[in-house]
Amino acid sequence: METIELMGGALTLSQVEAVARHGARVVLSDEAKARVNRARELVERTVKEGKVRYGITTGFGKFSETTISEADSVKLQKNLIMSHSCGVGKPFDPEIVRAMLLLRAGALSVGHSGIRLSTIETLLEMLNRDILPVVPEKGSLGASGDLVPLSHMALALMGMGPVTYKGKVMSGEEALGAEGLSPVSLTAKEGLALNNGTQAMTAIGALALWDAENLVKTADILGAFTVEALTGIVDAFDPGIHLLRGQPGQQASAENIRKLLAGSGLATRQGEKRVQDAYALRCIPQIHGATRDSVGFIGGVIRRELNAVTDNPLLFPDRDLVLSGGNFHGQYPAMAMDFLAIAASELADVSERRVERMVNPQLSNGLPAFLTRDGGLNSGFMIAQYTAAALVSENKVLAHPACVDSIPTSANQEDHVSMGMTSARKAREVIQNVTDVLGVELMCAAQAADLRGAEKLSPAASAVYKLVREEVPFLPEDDVLAPYMARCSALISSGRVAKAAESAVGEIA
Repeated sequence: METIELMGGALTLSQVEAVARHGARVVLSDEAKARVNRARELVERTVKEGKVRYGITTGFGKFSETTISEADSVKLQKNLIMSHSCGVGKPFDPEIVRAMLLLRAGALSVGHSGIRLSTIETLLEMLNRDILPVVPEKGSLGASGDLVPLSHMALALMGMGPVTYKGKVMSGEEALGAEGLSPVSLTAKEGLALNNGTQAMTAIGALALWDAENLVKTADILGAFTVEALTGIVDAFDPGIHLLRGQPGQQASAENIRKLLAGSGLATRQGEKRVQDAYALRCIPQIHGATRDSVGFIGGVIRRELNAVTDNPLLFPDRDLVLSGGNFHGQYPAMAMDFLAIAASELADVSERRVERMVNPQLSNGLPAFLTRDGGLNSGFMIAQYTAAALVSENKVLAHPACVDSIPTSANQEDHVSMGMTSARKAREVIQNVTDVLGVELMCAAQAADLRGAEKLSPAASAVYKLVREEVPFLPEDDVLAPYMARCSALISSGRVAKAAESAVGEIA
């Protein structure tokens, strides 16, 4: 099993995915341990000297003017986590909780949070032993970070909140005890270090980004497959056209499609059958390219946020300073996730239009109605297109930005919030919808290929076609489509469609 060493500020997206979805283990580097200990010494000195520092010797939010004695500092941290654990809704999926634990430990390991080394190590033990806090998905405003979900995470660390362990829900104390671990009793600054930050929304955002980057590539593959199924015109992808536009994503998408269509016996030339195709085919590089460039921008924001120190206050041991600021504000991931929902939605929008062209006999350039030879008795793929249309319509609602809203809290002390958790949750749902729409296109393109002549497919499309036929048969008459659609979606989300195409033509951008 892969082991990832937390250096503090060097986490990659692939490492997050490996921990969240594949159970990679995580350990702290010696350098990170030393930084954590230096910051902790500053916290203890601040408490001992009675200096007034937010969250260490004061209350929180509007209570920042209330001084807390050294004797009450432990109770202060415990009260913070208990009072902030007020989430609602269904629990986050295990992969999100694992990513959240990793990102929180990563931020703390940079050494500006003042938490004890032993507390981080227990957090990582929970991750490595798959003791996963039960974290409700709703309740975060995205400033001061993800207070509610991160508090539920910390509550389990304290042994007070529920966890999932070996397939069962039980108390954190029981699960920790089963592994020979003890619940953490928080001391000065530790509660605030654990629940102040953007790691919950960023955990969702990181996995959504990973999936979106796969979808951008896969959408080009499926677009090219459908071009073949519809005897589309290759001239629209000539490099000269896309060079004149100057947009890098468009040029990359056009290059992908040229590579994917190479050797096709189904694609046509300008004037051979038609002068030009509809936009859903002809403008694939322009549409996919815009999404591609948008996802590139979003990727920069999220990759930086993976390593961001976002609690408050922050400690600077080399300067002997404890400074209050606002790194917990989730505006960066909030806007990025709203943008991701919009950008990803467009992949589904145009995919559904390509599906419509395959099933509609007035638009399919000779394919039988709804991709079935015995129409009337059989409905064929008619309702699969309905499902794609329903998901596209739902995405229109989900793509409405959450970050443009703000409701002041904490007696107006926290008077602008990001709503980043809502943005992240919406983006994740959009990504799943897009995957399912592309799955419909994949299933339809394979059916169309059989009707058109699969032996004429390009090497890339042939490789993808063969992969699909391992999971989904040609359907000469009606069958229950939902299981086949689910299999096609799984082929896409697993990355197997992209790998199949690349096995034939080499790496696709």
